[in-house]
Amino acid sequence: MDKLHTLAETLGAALKARGYVLILAESCTGGMVAEAVTSVAGSSAWFDRAYVTYSNQSKIDLLNVLSETLNNHGAVSEQTATEMALGCINKVCLNKAGGIHGKNLIAGSITGIAGPDGGTAQKPVGSVCFAWASSDAPVQTQTKVFSGNRQQIRQQATVFMLENLIQRLISANT
Repeated sequence: MDKLHTLAETLGAALKARGYVLILAESCTGGMVAEAVTSVAGSSAWFDRAYVTYSNQSKIDLLNVLSETLNNHGAVSEQTATEMALGCINKVCLNKAGGIHGKNLIAGSITGIAGPDGGTAQKPVGSVCFAWASSDAPVQTQTKVFSGNRQQIRQQATVFMLENLIQRLISANT
C-alpha cells in the first residue's frame, strides 16, 4: 500500500472519529490530494468536494479569492491560500446552513510553483503555500519550499497536506 493511500486512510479515520467533513482547494497539485482521499473506500462519508483552481480566474470565480489579493500578493501566497480555504468553507456553508449534516467542516488549500519554470528569487520553484480552515477554528497557514522535479514537488505537497490535516484534527481534540 502506498504512502498517500495510508495517509488518506488515517485522515478518513480521524475525520470520522471527530465528526468532520473535508473540502479541498488545489492549484499546483491539480487534484492529487483529492485523488488520494477518494482512493479510500467509503470516503464519501467524510469527503464532500474538491476544487481544482489552477488559473487565477478560477480562484476568483469558484472560491471568491479577491483579485486584489492576487494582484498584491500573487497566486502563490499565504493570503491566497487563506482565501482559497475560506472560499471552500463559505461555499458549503452557503449551501448547507453552517455545515454538512451537522458535521464540522475542515478545508485545506494548496497553491504553489511546481516548476520547472515560473520561479523567482522571492518565490523559487518548489514554493508551496498551504492553508487550513475549519468551521470552528481560525485559519492556519504555512509556506514550504520543496525540492526535486515537478512530480516530486507535487507529491511532497500532497503528503504535507495530508499529514497536516491529520495533525490538526488530532491536536484540535486532545
